[in-house]
Amino acid sequence: MTDLIYKEEFYKIIGICMEVHRNLGRGYLEIIYKDAIEYEFRLANIPYEREKEYKIDYKGFILPHKFFADFVVYNDIILEVKAVNGIADEFTKLMLNYLATSKCKLGIIVNFGEDALKYKRLVL
Repeated sequence: MTDLIYKEEFYKIIGICMEVHRNLGRGYLEIIYKDAIEYEFRLANIPYEREKEYKIDYKGFILPHKFFADFVVYNDIILEVKAVNGIADEFTKLMLNYLATSKCKLGIIVNFGEDALKYKRLVL
């Protein structure tokens, strides 16, 4: 059995998301959860970038539209925040594309739209 990639960092990120969910519960817009996560990252001195921009290269041409990762944490983990009823397959497919474009190794999708925090861990 192999070790999980970024195991300690993953647990810290999920712990923060659980803290946010414990305090806010469900029912807010994604932006509220992102603000709370950012606050917690600062308190914990966790390095992050919010709304990090990535350009899409298509056959050597940079497309005019970009994607923005909700958070890039520890320089190599994309955290996407949702506040919906379930983590849809489309979010998983998007995350895999985000990982390929960004060259990040780990993607985490967290969903605050349910009674308990749900998350999905994706490795590329």
